[in-house]
Amino acid sequence: MSKPIVAIVGRPNVGKSTLFNRLAGARIAIVEDVPGVTRDRLYFDVEWGRRAFTLVDTGGLVLKEKPDTILGQVRKQAEIAIDEANVILFMVDGRTGLTAEDDALANILRKTRKPVLLIVNKVDNFNNTGLYYEFYNLGMGTPIPISATHGMNIGDMLDSLIDHLDDDSDADYEPDVIKTAVVGRPNVGKSSLVNSLLGQERSIVSDIPGTTRDAIDSPFTYDGQRFVLIDTAGIRRKSNVEDGTERYSVIRALRAVDRSDVVIIIIDATSGLSEQDKHIAGYVHEAGKGSVLTVNKWDLVENKNPKQWEEKIRNNFAFIPWANFIYLSAKMKRRIHTLMPQIIGAYENTLKEIKTSQLNAVISDAVLLHSPPSYKGRKLKIYFVSQVSNKPPKFVFQVNDKGLVHFSYERYLENTIRTNFDLTGTPIIIQFKNKRE
Repeated sequence: MSKPIVAIVGRPNVGKSTLFNRLAGARIAIVEDVPGVTRDRLYFDVEWGRRAFTLVDTGGLVLKEKPDTILGQVRKQAEIAIDEANVILFMVDGRTGLTAEDDALANILRKTRKPVLLIVNKVDNFNNTGLYYEFYNLGMGTPIPISATHGMNIGDMLDSLIDHLDDDSDADYEPDVIKTAVVGRPNVGKSSLVNSLLGQERSIVSDIPGTTRDAIDSPFTYDGQRFVLIDTAGIRRKSNVEDGTERYSVIRALRAVDRSDVVIIIIDATSGLSEQDKHIAGYVHEAGKGSVLTVNKWDLVENKNPKQWEEKIRNNFAFIPWANFIYLSAKMKRRIHTLMPQIIGAYENTLKEIKTSQLNAVISDAVLLHSPPSYKGRKLKIYFVSQVSNKPPKFVFQVNDKGLVHFSYERYLENTIRTNFDLTGTPIIIQFKNKRE
């Protein structure tokens, strides 16, 4: 099931990034009293009251800015976030009071016909209703006063937000259907790959980034196995595409990744690796999805050097060393046949279940070979390990003191499991629990 998307919008400097950081539990967004600091949309998965949603931070909406200016691009990014959101947190400034810009934004948000919560930030005295009473004039319902900086009334705001989150109704498929998402930067060949796999022009293919807009599901069968390809794109007329508006967009891919079993991460061989490639792959990894790295447009690369590319990929995607990668040309349909076995293998490994006896025998040998760390004379002891779930495989280690676990030893244990059991193409989760927990 994909998570609902909640976008924080408002004019510049009302505290959107401060609230985002408060809910994310970390200083993820840059906070500075300069309009336009949050230039690209940021996102973070948040859970409250057993409900999970994806929170999106946006730059301030400055309605009069021209599209070709930085603030104009910030505005466009915010508009995309609004378009994708299930619920909108409309933030205003309680200290500044109601402005003409707030009123203009309220008119825009009203037209979306989406649930909008009016959040009045920078309120330190909630008994003084005069600090936020004037915002009733926006006609956006009852204002919710908060102080994002001091974390005041955040819980009540989240309770109201959860009430507006509908249960997602993603398409349900039979359990044996492998849902495969296709993700990557704009113009890397996502739709070309989907069309090649399906053998038909299912998605419009264009050299204009952002030609395809919404995720579309395409069922097909390969070697007797049923699949659904989730293209993180849809049909969009070329005339409606504005240059640059999709450059940093990843929000549409989030739902597709969440719904998938395996993700095809496409890299453009002609433009090389980018930070955005790693950003997208990082989300796939954090979502616990099996994945295959696919280097597309390989036919256009001069002086092909697979070893050099392998080194680049391993260095840039060191956080997913378990992912296989292949070279192909989606448009020319070259080496397409090598992709499907990789997807099936990754999917099967996400479902893998390892016998407890085999797992403990392997870990016991590993402990004898490489002694666990110790601190101030106290040594880590591993009593027992078991696999508790799959998709992805999750292993729980019963220990005497999980505080003694060093990240390097955890990595050693993961590598040991991977060396002895084929888990190529899938992340795994390792958790340590004290014996009495």
